[in-house]
Amino acid sequence: MMEDGGPSFPPLLSGEATDGDPFALAVARAKEGTDAGLITHRVRPDRLAAAVVLAPETPLRDALAMVLAAMNGFADAFGALSPSEVACQFVWPGGIRINGARCGSFRAAASTTNPANEPDWLVIGFEVPFFAEADAEPGDNPEETTLWDEGCSEIEPLRLLESWSRHLLVWIHEWEETGMSRLHEDWLGRAFTMGEDTAVTLGGRSHEGTMLGLDEAGGLLLKTGTGTELVPLTEILEEV
Repeated sequence: MMEDGGPSFPPLLSGEATDGDPFALAVARAKEGTDAGLITHRVRPDRLAAAVVLAPETPLRDALAMVLAAMNGFADAFGALSPSEVACQFVWPGGIRINGARCGSFRAAASTTNPANEPDWLVIGFEVPFFAEADAEPGDNPEETTLWDEGCSEIEPLRLLESWSRHLLVWIHEWEETGMSRLHEDWLGRAFTMGEDTAVTLGGRSHEGTMLGLDEAGGLLLKTGTGTELVPLTEILEEV
């Protein structure tokens, strides 16, 4: 579906532009009962932000596979548009790394936080910077980067959004047909800290250890000094 002057989305998806926060708008629309498949978006030359409303008919613990689907879809879309030498990796649960530096992130919210309950709606959003703000100096924060800084100046925010929407549907279909296996495998293939010491702070709690991988529901497995710790993917959910 194409808005006037806006992005073109594949069938089953629709769009709504905003000058505000697409994630907050998607949550509001979901609470109002909008149909699944709505993509809210803010497309600017320097930054792309978008969110999708989903209505998975499965318990939350399984529905959160859609977070991995959205992230894998982003990596595939980015890979199709970026120079081949530019690496896109992920930090659990939602961090994006481009050539090793932080470059945007994913977030999620749902109508419930109980893993056993079927959510009425699930919203997954992301934001990625294309170039730094005018008053930012190169090297101000070496841990942060932008797509332009990593040689991706030819990528247009609108095209990345459109490509992500198509790849998102591909991964959702893959999950519906074959389950978690390929989602899991593909995400782990892009994990930035696989087999390395990592620290994650969520909800005011810090989790530290060596990343062993993901469990069958996408939760983080850490080897700690006392054994193996599981941090469930539900920890990504924001209070709304």
